[in-house]
Amino acid sequence: MKILDNKVALVTGAGSGIGLAIAKLYAKEGAKVIVSDINEEHGKSAVEDIKSAGGEATFVKADTSNPEQVEALVKATVDAYGRLDIACNNAGIGGEANQTGDYSLDGWKKVIDINLDGVFYGCKYELTQMEKNGGGVIVNIASIHGTVAAPLSSAYTSTKHAVVGLTKNIGAEYGQKNIRCNAVGPGYIDTPLLNQLDEEHKKALIAKHPMGRLGKSEEVAELVLFLSSDKSSFMTGGYYLVDGGYTAV
Repeated sequence: MKILDNKVALVTGAGSGIGLAIAKLYAKEGAKVIVSDINEEHGKSAVEDIKSAGGEATFVKADTSNPEQVEALVKATVDAYGRLDIACNNAGIGGEANQTGDYSLDGWKKVIDINLDGVFYGCKYELTQMEKNGGGVIVNIASIHGTVAAPLSSAYTSTKHAVVGLTKNIGAEYGQKNIRCNAVGPGYIDTPLLNQLDEEHKKALIAKHPMGRLGKSEEVAELVLFLSSDKSSFMTGGYYLVDGGYTAV
């Protein structure tokens, strides 16, 4: 028996990178997966990949910075599969690179809208549905920058610290309702986003990880799977790093 058999899972930002790896692993372990992304082409491609591997998935387009779309996303999940057992709030952006005093107001708002408000909207509507189910699991994707600074990215650092705080609050509030909530803090992961960097910048990032390499999306997905399954049944309100030792130095 697979560890997510008979479960229904929702993943935001699932069209590429970490979100895609999570959606694929959820499906491989038996879950019916709602793949959500703002990029319709990427999202539908992810569903095709999952189905071709023998899994079950449906694409629902949603902008996580829009509360009405997030509410509709959760409703679409229930309409498709009857319930919601697992949710991974993964969608996020890096934002502009600027010192705090020079950070643009529009740039700040955009990062807050997606990285913090979007995660809150997800949690809000997921929790409401999970209470109807009688339980569930939420995993929020934070970052190593939920605990250490990211110079020139104050908006990103602020939102990821806030996601950790939100996760702790949910863990404390919903523990007795059979709903668990944890956060994951990836280090720098080898995704298409990092491929946009020049080699010098990439080497500098690698050097910050004692393991001497970038992480893989699949390595993050394995931790998310564990936190989404009954194997972590006594874990809630936590923040768990998968960072190649980045925060240890």
